[in-house]
Amino acid sequence: MGGTLSGSGRIFGPIGDDGRADTDGSIQFASGQLRRADAAVVDGLFGDAGATLEMGDLSATDGVTARLLPRRFNRHTFWCGQSGSGKTYALGVLLEQLLLHTALPMVVFDPNADFVRMREHNPRNAAAGDSADSDILAGRDIRVLRPHGAGSDGLRVRFTDMLMQSRAAVLRLNPLVQREEYNELLHLEERLGAVDASRIVPTLEDRHLPAATALKARIENLRIVDWAIWAGDHEAATEVLDERPDATVLDLGGFTYPEEHLVVALAVLDDLWAKRESRRPILIVIDEAHNLCSPDGESPLHIAVRERIIQIAAEGRKFGLWLLLSTQRPSKIHPGIISQCDNLVLMKLNSPLDLAELGETFGFAPRGMLARSPQFRQGEGLFAGGFAPAPAIVSVRPRLTREGGIDVDVPARARTDSNTGGGV
Repeated sequence: MGGTLSGSGRIFGPIGDDGRADTDGSIQFASGQLRRADAAVVDGLFGDAGATLEMGDLSATDGVTARLLPRRFNRHTFWCGQSGSGKTYALGVLLEQLLLHTALPMVVFDPNADFVRMREHNPRNAAAGDSADSDILAGRDIRVLRPHGAGSDGLRVRFTDMLMQSRAAVLRLNPLVQREEYNELLHLEERLGAVDASRIVPTLEDRHLPAATALKARIENLRIVDWAIWAGDHEAATEVLDERPDATVLDLGGFTYPEEHLVVALAVLDDLWAKRESRRPILIVIDEAHNLCSPDGESPLHIAVRERIIQIAAEGRKFGLWLLLSTQRPSKIHPGIISQCDNLVLMKLNSPLDLAELGETFGFAPRGMLARSPQFRQGEGLFAGGFAPAPAIVSVRPRLTREGGIDVDVPARARTDSNTGGGV
């Protein structure tokens, strides 16, 4: 009131003559002066905190590179922004920085082929003084697995390696409603073993039992044997991840049948969860996360994938299973997942409802900064939470590697004499 400003904050660095530390660690001041922090002070804040992941320029202070704390990616991260905000581009910058400055393996669920070229140098940034970092990235072990890929580059899983409830979800089997078929599936592995999925139908046919015949018809009707995701004699995605490459990109966008990407996601997430006791850290990056963990998906596969992600969000942190979820619409992500995230990146977002829900969920994000989101420029975002030394609005730096899913230009029509009025 009366023109007086008030606020709260945290003290970093040594205590000056005007302050003293109480026995509980708090600081009491007899007097003090408030002034705007210059670039050196702000830069020191990032440096003293141990922040090394260079995300771009701090919008509020010229000449300061905004950096994140690599050690705080042992918490779940929520990353959001509407279409055209630069959300996916900025996520690529972060993944590059993690590859440069940490030994944290990552698996990237990539529905739009945005990260499939992370092994390739971006020549547009050659003059930015980043050639050394580009060389380092080129030397990282980055595996890109694609639908219908040849040999070791194919994105495949094994049906017989999947959990029983997951196999039932693939076949849309309810253990109580389709009791006989489910029981036939339950004992199929005993008769079949871990072999090519193409053997399943002949094996059931040889049984000459009503339940086996019904299960065979179900498999044929769903055309599951025709799916390109079955590994057979090839390496499965779960086996690639066991080797822990620096990054494994799963290109989920090119499958022929609409549920294949869900089966791949379920097989990989189930396998990571089943091996959680090994406590081998991995960052699970899910781009367009609403495709996998929407509260609205009601098919058996949608439910199975969503429930597994909810479980990892709630219990995976202590086992080294850390989520990074990216989406255009926070309201399209199950609230039980968002509530477990300790880090937030918010890019341009116009939806008042989504912004209000983010404000309620992420109390550590300043409301004033959240409210500025609709005015953010492309590539600008709010970084807040454990991985940021302080909440900051950042203009994201250029990528070092190639984008996979860049916008398609509008084709131009060649100009001719007839449409230019003639002449030379």
